[in-house]
Amino acid sequence: MDDSKVVGGKVKKPGKRGRKPAKIDLKAKLERSRQSARECRARKKLRYQYLEELVSSRERAICALREELEMYKQWCMAMDQGKIPSEIRALLTGEEQNKAQQNSSRHPKAGKTEANTNLLLGN
Repeated sequence: MDDSKVVGGKVKKPGKRGRKPAKIDLKAKLERSRQSARECRARKKLRYQYLEELVSSRERAICALREELEMYKQWCMAMDQGKIPSEIRALLTGEEQNKAQQNSSRHPKAGKTEANTNLLLGN
């Protein structure tokens, strides 16, 4: 018994669609597939390198922020005890000196601001 069918006047056998690929086509297809896989692995490697660098930079930023937060906590505890940390004192006196210099160029009597700052800081 024959399994062939007649479709549109032509005899078709089951399982034989299209043309049969030549060995050259098969080899070329395998090589293209291998090349595509190599390129995919290279892209994946680059993507992972980028993500690893991103994670490490974020981790460094987190460490820096934690250190800064700890410094601010120490400053707050010192101020709760009535002490003014030297860093804040330097910032305040530096700002006041800058303001005094700017004001002295505009107004000749700017010494009061610096004197008030010294009273506040306990100098």
